Amino acid sequence: MTLEERKGLQNNIIQNLVLENRGKLSISGVLDVLSFDDQVVIVETELGLLTVKGEDLRINKLSIDTSEVVIEGEIFSMNYSEKDMDKKGGSLLGKIFK
Repeated sequence: MTLEERKGLQNNIIQNLVLENRGKLSISGVLDVLSFDDQVVIVETELGLLTVKGEDLRINKLSIDTSEVVIEGEIFSMNYSEKDMDKKGGSLLGKIFK
């Protein structure tokens, strides 16, 4: 997906990430939770795959109907990657969690 295509797509999608004191992350625009444990949560969103890393992570709210997820724990990082990475060879994480 080109940068121009991504910008056009983003104009139609609203997604919010609200991080409170590095301990509570509220995410809207969630399609699915692909993988989770106490250190890594991988969420498929309308804008791509979101990987959240930390310690003692837990999903406190999961509502696919309202497209919301709330993750609590000690959050170290959040990282987006493209949805269609599998078509382009994929990443190591993508292959592990298939």
